[in-house]
Amino acid sequence: MQLDLNLLAALDALLEEGSVAGAAARLHVTAPAMSRSLGRIRRTTGDQILVRTGRTMTPTPYALAVREQVHELLQQVQGVLAPSRELDLATLERTFTLRWHDSLVALSGPALLTAVRERAPGVRLRFVAESSVDSPELRRGEVDLEANANQPGARDVRAEKVGASPLVVVVRQGHPLTRGSTVTTEEYAAAEHVTVSRRGNVGNALDDALARLGLTRRVVATVPTQAAALEFVRGSDLLISLPEATARSAAADLGLAVLPLPLDLPLAPVYLSWHQRYDTDQAHRWLRGLAREALALGGHI
Repeated sequence: MQLDLNLLAALDALLEEGSVAGAAARLHVTAPAMSRSLGRIRRTTGDQILVRTGRTMTPTPYALAVREQVHELLQQVQGVLAPSRELDLATLERTFTLRWHDSLVALSGPALLTAVRERAPGVRLRFVAESSVDSPELRRGEVDLEANANQPGARDVRAEKVGASPLVVVVRQGHPLTRGSTVTTEEYAAAEHVTVSRRGNVGNALDDALARLGLTRRVVATVPTQAAALEFVRGSDLLISLPEATARSAAADLGLAVLPLPLDLPLAPVYLSWHQRYDTDQAHRWLRGLAREALALGGHI
């Protein structure tokens, strides 16, 4: 059976008004058009719905039995086809799953949580670790929002650049490189390095830049998180090259020194990514706005 949702609206109006003329006025259609709708409803249901008793029309027992159900169904349909544009943060109950780079979670996560809880106490944030392989959770709707240096290539995934930061060198206090006024490219290349890669990659764009100058560096370790890498640096003469936005506050907390990178490289970007299914989702749009602010404020990017 092919259903016409217009008949549901017509049936609701007929049952509420108790007359063809009243229902027609309510839906802003002509009386003949409403009469035709009543005829179609009668043929579909096999019931007269309204029967004439003198000068008025009386609903049948079937009509009385389904009146409340018809009204509730119409409201549900209207809610699905025309969702409310109003977002009530005070009553919003929702859990958002965020997959952010670990340094961004540490730097901007607390500010985001504070902003969320001030406005929507019923919202929870679920931060999950980045995977060592490309995973489809964002496209499957299992992750709501990503934040890292990667710009997704999938057409159905949105990516917005929310900031960028220069790379700096982080070493322990008293490291040999802190004794001079500047760090030369040769000194940088000759040092031993630790890198951050969730995939375990040893090389990156820094090695390409050094190769163009005829230089190579020795990477003695690669770790999956920035926090772990900084611990390696704190107890040795290793150095690490990180975006200044995420490195400076962490280095200060650990008593490490931050030095300029002696290479001319593009700024390290930060992208906020989500699936296009959430483009018009009011709660998701609200969260994206707060995430942009937290990332920009926390990292000064």
